Amino acid sequence: MSAKSLMIQGTTSDAGKSTLAAGLCRLLARRGVRVAPFKPQNMALNSAVTIDGGEIGRSQAVQALACGIEPHTDMNPVLLKPNTNMGSQVIIQGRSIGNMDAVPYHAYKPKAREAVLESFRRLAAQYDCVVVEGAGSPAEINLREGDIANMGFAEAVDCPVVLVADIDRGGVFAHLVGTLALLSASERDRVAGFVINRFRGDIALLQPGLDWLERETGKPVLGVLPYLTGLHIEAEDSISQKGSAEAGADRDVLRVVAPVYPRISNHTDFDPLRLHPQVALTLVGPGQPVPSADLIILPGSKSVRDDLAWLHANGWAPAIRRHLRYGGKLIGICGGLQMLGQRIHDPLGLEGEAGSCPGLGLLDLETTLETEKRLTRVEGALMGSGASVTGYEIHMGVTQGAALARPAVRLGDKTDGALSEDGQILATYLHGLFDHPEALAALLDWAGLAHAEALDYPALRQQHIDRLADSLEQHLNLAKLAGILPGV
Repeated sequence: MSAKSLMIQGTTSDAGKSTLAAGLCRLLARRGVRVAPFKPQNMALNSAVTIDGGEIGRSQAVQALACGIEPHTDMNPVLLKPNTNMGSQVIIQGRSIGNMDAVPYHAYKPKAREAVLESFRRLAAQYDCVVVEGAGSPAEINLREGDIANMGFAEAVDCPVVLVADIDRGGVFAHLVGTLALLSASERDRVAGFVINRFRGDIALLQPGLDWLERETGKPVLGVLPYLTGLHIEAEDSISQKGSAEAGADRDVLRVVAPVYPRISNHTDFDPLRLHPQVALTLVGPGQPVPSADLIILPGSKSVRDDLAWLHANGWAPAIRRHLRYGGKLIGICGGLQMLGQRIHDPLGLEGEAGSCPGLGLLDLETTLETEKRLTRVEGALMGSGASVTGYEIHMGVTQGAALARPAVRLGDKTDGALSEDGQILATYLHGLFDHPEALAALLDWAGLAHAEALDYPALRQQHIDRLADSLEQHLNLAKLAGILPGV
């Protein structure tokens, strides 16, 4: 097997693959190893713009941060962004090649496999080590044919595999043994050991089970990782419902509300708000009433017209107008910006059936979806306050209208978005709007939190990655792991 790579596969989705991979990347980087992350195929609506001007899954961008390197399209050569229940936008080595349903994509997989292997070879040639993350579970036997996401990839490049399972879900031994049972003989041989994730309690009570697992499978348990309360690692796709402050706490609190529509994208935009001690963030799902708030945020969307219809069906349009009548503030980010306008046009059917629909009518602008996707990392300043802002744009819409004469952000010699004449509505294409400490402070002040505590989100993100790596240093059997991946 290749000594330059190690693949993390999981018994289920959300078992901890992304987190373990990020922690290993930081652990190796701290030891002076030139390491890079890799995920052959990712299905997620949280994405990031790379240094070479492409698009990859958010988890690989976070893992690149853990490595201390810039994210590159080779780190996630296949990204699937679902835009219906049956189909996705297919992004190959950072560029969209169009939309495909499941059956056409299955037929396309041999070409996708070529891109996967090409990207992996380039990374392996540049770095001492590549930490690879699988997708879902290798035991999904209906997806085994033509697999490029899990064991199909590992077999192609001769890569050892560590299998991670989440004990907090229950049934951890069944997950591990059952997954092995559904693998082929060569795939079982490829599994070098297990990691049990999110353990709470006395390890002595778990030890008899660990001993049984090693006897039953003949494979070592490489570590039992504790449940790290409050750990923040940007999500690959799942949405955390955790807030950071309680209304009624002994401090000023800003109440922020956002809808979780079906195709919400890049909801990591909320992470600095979720972590701020004076922000009470509430994410509202289908059928739930819209609570009163100081600030409503309409996030990005992969299917803007469909998600706008969802807003109407769930009572958001009258709730937003009532919110504005009472002096509340409103932010629309990317797809949220498009929803705030007069009309949204999709003449080519890029996100569904071709046609147009009315927007919420709160800003004098219209958006037309076009095939060319804008992918860029930007920095500038908020209009009015002059606070520094950094972020990235990922969108296919071209927006025009009188509202843009009052921009929200200045980006060098260009401007972005709109600020309503009454100052209540801010619209921008900029993801990562709250990431820069200055922008976060200025926007919280604008929304009504006059004495916000400072929060440096980029520094905090680094601290949490270090905390994760510290936990791996303590709880992984590094001697055994070094036998699988030299340099650990």
